[in-house]
Amino acid sequence: QVQFVESGGGLVQAGGSLRLTCAASGSIFSINDMGWFRQDPGKQRDLVASITSGGSTNYADSVKGRFTISRDNAKNTVYLQMNSLKPEDTAVYYCNANVRTTVSFLSYNFWGQGTQVTVSS
Repeated sequence: QVQFVESGGGLVQAGGSLRLTCAASGSIFSINDMGWFRQDPGKQRDLVASITSGGSTNYADSVKGRFTISRDNAKNTVYLQMNSLKPEDTAVYYCNANVRTTVSFLSYNFWGQGTQVTVSS
C-alpha cells in the first residue's frame, strides 16, 4: 500500500554531518506525524525526532541542538539533518509515518527499511 525509500546514511567522522531522506509513495491520502527512530543491535528502537503535519517538532534530549527534522508535505518526504555527529549516534535509522490510506481511509503506522549511520571517532 505504502512504500518508503530511505537514503543518506553512511560513514562519517565525528563532528561531521549527514542528511537522511525518507520519501513515501503509494496509496496515500494524507500523512500525519512523521519521525525518525534509531536502533542499535540488541536494543530497543528509540525516537530521535518527530514532526507533525503542521510542522511542530520534538527531539530526543541527546540530539537537541544538533539534529533538525523537516518535511515537505507536497513530496510526502521527511528529512533529518544531522550535524556535529558523535560516535554514540551510530545506529540504524528508521523513518516512520502515520498514514491515512486511500484504500480504507484509516490511519496506519509505516516504517522505512532503515539506513545505517556510522560515526567514527
